[in-house]
Amino acid sequence: MKLLLILALTLSLSAETLTLSGSVISDNQKMITSRFMGFVTNVYVNEGEKVRKNQTLYTIDSREIDSAARQSQLSLQMYENQYTNVKLNLARYKRLLEKDMVSKYEVENLELTALNLQDMISIAKARLQEVKNQYNYLNVKAPNNGVVVTKNIKVGEMAMPGMPAIVLSDLSDLKISAEIPESSLSRITHGKKVAIEIPSLKLKAIGKITAIIPNSNPMTHTFKIKVSFKTNSKSVYPGMYATISIN
Repeated sequence: MKLLLILALTLSLSAETLTLSGSVISDNQKMITSRFMGFVTNVYVNEGEKVRKNQTLYTIDSREIDSAARQSQLSLQMYENQYTNVKLNLARYKRLLEKDMVSKYEVENLELTALNLQDMISIAKARLQEVKNQYNYLNVKAPNNGVVVTKNIKVGEMAMPGMPAIVLSDLSDLKISAEIPESSLSRITHGKKVAIEIPSLKLKAIGKITAIIPNSNPMTHTFKIKVSFKTNSKSVYPGMYATISIN
């Protein structure tokens, strides 16, 4: 059925058929970066390698988190020590109150201090657990299946938050990107079916225009379009040359 549709579309193309040169792109390309600064301890992938979701791409050391964990642990220990001392004093003051040797006001102040310290201990424990959870981010994992198209890190280098370490392209969401002359914009609409071809694979299919980017190139007076297509071939990769034929 698909071949008949392609043949019918090809036969219907006249001398006014517009053929555009383009490239296969991934419409779901991600820049992978670490959440924390640290030295890269291991890199498990190479450029061109296919990876699966949740696969570990690289790991970094834990110095920054170790420092935060030590500070959190020290804070928790300080509050717990203070609470222990306050509880001892509170028990002693309660015994003294029974003998009218201290005021009720002093006892109530110690009780309030004990409650406040309990709150501080709860907060410190939560903070410590939060820091410990950050150890999970030392193993940087793939957010989805894809192929590694760029690797910018090596073992021993410093990983910086916000700096792309690996670029991952999702091969399940491929499109063809091309530029169309401004004078031909009237010939296309969103959703229009077009004939696409990837010559290196001898692959022909029917695609659909899914995006018309309205940012004109002032130098060439062209607009960018994206065309979605379906294929069972597992040999289609971003960067491949492709053509789009528009009737």
